[in-house]
Amino acid sequence: MSQIEGARLFREAWIAGVRRHFPGEPKAGYVVPWDETPQWEREAAGAVYEQVRQLIEISGGHAGRLTREQKGRFVATCWVAQMFKHFEDPKPGYVADWPDLPEWQQLTDADIFEAIETVAVGQL
Repeated sequence: MSQIEGARLFREAWIAGVRRHFPGEPKAGYVVPWDETPQWEREAAGAVYEQVRQLIEISGGHAGRLTREQKGRFVATCWVAQMFKHFEDPKPGYVADWPDLPEWQQLTDADIFEAIETVAVGQL
């Protein structure tokens, strides 16, 4: 899977997770389709996809043994690094530490990891 395809997978998993876990109606920006996603966000999604894919690869496919929390934390940490890359002074919510993220976002981040994992393990 190319990094662009991986970025789209990341975005689709994000939208699915938001729709599943967000309490109430999510902000429109949370579920904007790929074609309307800003370039910086596409690049960040692609980078995080690649980091998750590499973790799965170098673990020999055994990253599946991580807990859902560990999977979500990994995605969240990779995302924070991308926010610092793309923004000189990112919004605090963009760089919040795991314990400070709302539960819906933690669950969504774990879903993203597992969506990437499903594809990546099949490619090992």
